[in-house]
Amino acid sequence: MTARAFIAGCSGIKLTPDEAAFFRDAEPWGFILFKRNVDAPGQVRALCGALRESVGRADAPILIDQEGGRVQRMGPPHWPKYPPGRSYGHLHEKDPVVRRELTRLGARLIAHDLLSVGINVDCLPVLDVPVEGAHDVIGDRAYARDPTTVAVLGRAAAEGLLAGGVLPVVKHIPGHGRAFADSHLSLPVVESAREDLEAHDFVPFRVLSDMPLAMTAHVVYTSLDPDRPATTSPTVMTEVVRGHMRFDGLVMSDDLSMQALSGSLRERAEAAFSAGCDMALHCNGKMEEMAAVAEASPVLAGHGLRRASAALQRIRHEPEPFDSVDARSRLDAALALSS
Repeated sequence: MTARAFIAGCSGIKLTPDEAAFFRDAEPWGFILFKRNVDAPGQVRALCGALRESVGRADAPILIDQEGGRVQRMGPPHWPKYPPGRSYGHLHEKDPVVRRELTRLGARLIAHDLLSVGINVDCLPVLDVPVEGAHDVIGDRAYARDPTTVAVLGRAAAEGLLAGGVLPVVKHIPGHGRAFADSHLSLPVVESAREDLEAHDFVPFRVLSDMPLAMTAHVVYTSLDPDRPATTSPTVMTEVVRGHMRFDGLVMSDDLSMQALSGSLRERAEAAFSAGCDMALHCNGKMEEMAAVAEASPVLAGHGLRRASAALQRIRHEPEPFDSVDARSRLDAALALSS
């Protein structure tokens, strides 16, 4: 069955008739949920079912940003509150093996929560490496300020998700940690030398180049392409992401409605595809904008189809045995000791 190379949001806790009809005709590859779409477990499960029914694909990916800390779409009272990435970076600093295992455990618990309501992709781990003075849009979402720790804990989180039947999305490739602006609101410009980026920012993404999915950064790197952010830069996509990083998974744009990008929604999508993105991501659920992105999105074919299919094949349909009660107790105890 065909699918178009875009991921879409929806407006509320139920799919409207107009949304269902649009998705049936537009055939997005997948969907993404936000807090506006989340009320209770049964409701989320029903919404996921309706989204998949609208495109006639039981395996259609449904994404969410469930990191913990500031970025957690599903939370109390129905789901536990999770810590931000930086909290894992501070756990058992003298015992990196234990810290890694606890990071994996936290992600495995998240996967348990997500899969129980039908969500099979999490936009985690954050592989950005913040530098001193950078904007707090990443901040404590990052595991640490050194690339080695970020890579180790990022892989642990990815493994925890995969073990629970949920695909990880590494973000924000090739790195948002040096940005001095929030790309939701304006276009960040990073003026660091390429050698510094390769030795620091790019390291975690290169280490995790075997991951199935990645999300771009709406950031200009002047030493790579002074005129275009990574999402719409053929130089960044070809020379850095596919070249230096050797990443051969599916690359999706960050949300095309963010204010870092310019031009119409159609122009933004076309620019992302021209640069080498496999998938356009549009999040706010506004029908007029979704229609423009859909018009610019090709039917999945070639490398994009291969990468999309390979990603779905990484889903573990029988998650590893897991005692969620015991795991939650272990994680809570470790977090309490570190506080």
